[in-house]
Amino acid sequence: MLTLDLTNAPRWHELAPGVRVQLRPLTTALMVATRSDPALEVLPATASDEERAVVFAKALARRAVLAWEGIGDAMGSPIDPGPEAIDALLDIWPIFEAFQLAHVSKGLLLEQEKNVSALSPSGVSAGASVTATPATDHAPTAPRG
Repeated sequence: MLTLDLTNAPRWHELAPGVRVQLRPLTTALMVATRSDPALEVLPATASDEERAVVFAKALARRAVLAWEGIGDAMGSPIDPGPEAIDALLDIWPIFEAFQLAHVSKGLLLEQEKNVSALSPSGVSAGASVTATPATDHAPTAPRG
């Protein structure tokens, strides 16, 4: 069952111990705006899928991050989120992965839901209906040569 969050309220996500970000929900408007981000439009046609994924994640984060905690500059002073700081944050591999899992993958799970088989509440085929009749005889074994 698809559960709708009718509030669309921003949520806090912990990306690493002591590092939290407040993110806008992953809405259609946010995704459409991200897809038309200038950083994506200037990527060369030869850019790899990996390069595109990083540029897209950064563009999405620049739109989604509202606030954060536990992030500072080189001197250890807290800084506010801004485009350069958000890009630098996502350059840290574990943070990038956590952002992908906490935020981006939520939207992708819906995409996967439409590709599933029949319901299976208590086993592999419990929710599916039988469509094939049982075989009447065993198939012969292949001859050995």
